[in-house]
Amino acid sequence: MNAEIIKEIEEEQKKKEVPEFNVGDTVKVHNKIREGNRERVQIFEGTVLKKQGGNTSRATFTVRKISNGVGVEKTWPMHSPNIEKVEVTRRGKVRRNKLFYLRKLTGKKAKVKAAE
Repeated sequence: MNAEIIKEIEEEQKKKEVPEFNVGDTVKVHNKIREGNRERVQIFEGTVLKKQGGNTSRATFTVRKISNGVGVEKTWPMHSPNIEKVEVTRRGKVRRNKLFYLRKLTGKKAKVKAAE
């Protein structure tokens, strides 16, 4: 009985339109940030390292970028109300499901090939 109630609540919280992107793509995540009573949108652009959770309401994705020579990774829930939109700027061609090897690479080596 409890599992049914949880599923109903999760279905209500799911977004109707989920952005279409894959691992290896370069994306811009438009994230809503609340500061006191003000609200603004901050853009985080980077490469998608992994997607987890499949088609459930608990699905997440991780984006990595290099900022001032330091690698920064952020993980967001796919159906988060704080995500305004996800723009795909470049499609990547990869042969892995999770791109953790990019953490060790720097410079041009850390680039993902563009899909044709």
